[in-house]
Amino acid sequence: MPIKYKKDILAALKESGYSTYRLRNEKLFGESVIQQLRNGELVSWANIDKICALLNCQPGDILEFQERA
Repeated sequence: MPIKYKKDILAALKESGYSTYRLRNEKLFGESVIQQLRNGELVSWANIDKICALLNCQPGDILEFQERA
């Protein structure tokens, strides 16, 4: 897949005070989205929007395009 995360999203969220427990408890993300992030799978644009809001960043700060070899 040519688009991937630049960094570990869950680790970045945790550094900002959002543990996986808090993400689930406050209904910010469901378990399936947390599992997708844990596995490095891309999530929907709505979830990218929420991640960027929580981390106060732009999509380009967390996503990158890699050309296929």
